[in-house]
Amino acid sequence: MTGPQPDTQPGPRPRWRRRRRLVIAAPALALAVLAAGFGWFLVLAGRGPTDPTGHTDGIAVLTGGAERVETGLRLLREGRAERLLVSGVHPQVTLADVARLAALEPEPLAGRVSLGPRATTTRGNAAEIADWARATHLRSLRVVTAGYHMPRALLELRRTLPEVALVAHPVVPARLRDPAAGGQPRTWSLLAGEYLKFLAAWAGVPALLGLPLDPPR
Repeated sequence: MTGPQPDTQPGPRPRWRRRRRLVIAAPALALAVLAAGFGWFLVLAGRGPTDPTGHTDGIAVLTGGAERVETGLRLLREGRAERLLVSGVHPQVTLADVARLAALEPEPLAGRVSLGPRATTTRGNAAEIADWARATHLRSLRVVTAGYHMPRALLELRRTLPEVALVAHPVVPARLRDPAAGGQPRTWSLLAGEYLKFLAAWAGVPALLGLPLDPPR
């Protein structure tokens, strides 16, 4: 007659150890995913214009730096589009103020350049640009903004204006052309901050919470 057999079933201890390993590994995995995503974001932010010499129905400039407006006006002058919208301008800015940035006379621009004073966020830019594009029956649009802001701008525009073909025309701000002048820590802080804003916009966090998400200046 044999005695009682030893219990060979695994007890709770190994399971607890596995859970502990998962708890320890989860933050490291999350950081690795964020780091990989940041590298991907830097690749997107560093891309040049999609089609620098092509023609589109319109040009939309998202304000936040003088280089953006100058670039948009130069593209208009070169015949890359028939009309242009500068979205997110201060309500007191006039066409003459905008033309002065590119050393142009305002009169020839009067029928071709529109100023959008409503937008104060990137989502606001997208809504303002969408209203203008539909009112003017545009089928294609060249988007001008800073390279680091372009991924989020295109994300919001594709959600708001899916029927219009978008052509990215990023601008590299002076502080990123010469990072040493603006300070390396500040440059990386700017890029990391925009990456987090892009992730929040992609996840729909501002819309869910009813929060604005301001574009970088």
